[in-house]
Amino acid sequence: MIDLLRKRRSIRKYTQEPVSPEAMEALRETALRAPSSRGINPWEFIFVDDPALLKQLAGAKQHGSQFVGGAPLAIVVCADSSKSDVWVEDCSIAAILLQFTALSLGLGSCWAQIRNRDHDANRSAEEYLQQLLGLPEQVKVECILGIGHPAERKIPLATDKLQREKIRKNHW
Repeated sequence: MIDLLRKRRSIRKYTQEPVSPEAMEALRETALRAPSSRGINPWEFIFVDDPALLKQLAGAKQHGSQFVGGAPLAIVVCADSSKSDVWVEDCSIAAILLQFTALSLGLGSCWAQIRNRDHDANRSAEEYLQQLLGLPEQVKVECILGIGHPAERKIPLATDKLQREKIRKNHW
């Protein structure tokens, strides 16, 4: 796992090569194996590979989601908020596991935050996606993950650039 963590970078440019059915199944299994508080599993996942819908997802918020339009796959990570008060944490855990699984399969990924972001002056990114995807009112959206074969190469963060001052022992 540490080797994957050392290599992980946000990839926002993808080739047009589709994600294989085998990789898609591994991602589905990862999503469904993600831990959740008290085993409630409030998360839900929408796998999107339709190019026209990917372009619409790319416009979910004003900045930072455009890369989704160039991805061959997006996963909308959401949850039934009526099932758990910690759905945000449960979705976050599932999303990062999906990103690491993608990396282990040779794919790149990037997280587009949706919760607490604006689509425009009149509605939130979440409201936009609820309408676009037909989500019930209680289903809240944490993020969209763009996933695909990387069309860019990013250098991993060097060990000497780690913010070691963020680690403390026993006390602040």
